[in-house]
Amino acid sequence: MHQSVTEERRGLVGAAAVMSAVAVLMGTDLVVDYGEGAAFWHLALEGCILVLSLVSSTIFGRRWLTLRRETHRLRGELLASQRDVERWQLDAAHWREEARDILQGLSVAIDREFERWQLSGAEREVALLVLKGLSYAEIAELRGVRERTVRSQVSALLRKAGLQSRAELSAYFLEDLLLPSGQGTNSAGPA
Repeated sequence: MHQSVTEERRGLVGAAAVMSAVAVLMGTDLVVDYGEGAAFWHLALEGCILVLSLVSSTIFGRRWLTLRRETHRLRGELLASQRDVERWQLDAAHWREEARDILQGLSVAIDREFERWQLSGAEREVALLVLKGLSYAEIAELRGVRERTVRSQVSALLRKAGLQSRAELSAYFLEDLLLPSGQGTNSAGPA
């Protein structure tokens, strides 16, 4: 898009320059023809061409200015967006750094519960993907199995865990993490 806008701006400058040159030439010719006593219809025709070339030059010039302003505005927005993305990336990196120990502890606690529930390797993998919020179809595609297989594995791991649904599985591990600070804890989650 940037290339096409640049080309359009160049084309508009060129068109405005050509039309301005036509206007100057027509104006000069009009003055010379008037001095030589040219016919009225001839002077009127050249006058119309002069006016049309001036109007065209003005239209091209205004369009060029509009595109120039729009380009500068979009550049400003792009720079602001890039700064926002950089700030978000820094914030995310900072959050990951601060939360690394906590997340590692959560990972150990989840792993202990999976061992206690006696989940198979496949059931563990599926359980982690469920906790990440992936759908049955996404898990099946990621693992290279059919969706029916994933549904069966989820049912088996829920049965072993004594839970009723994917939502309960997520809540089992995450409910206490989502409480505002200073609130009590749920005894159902991992110890």
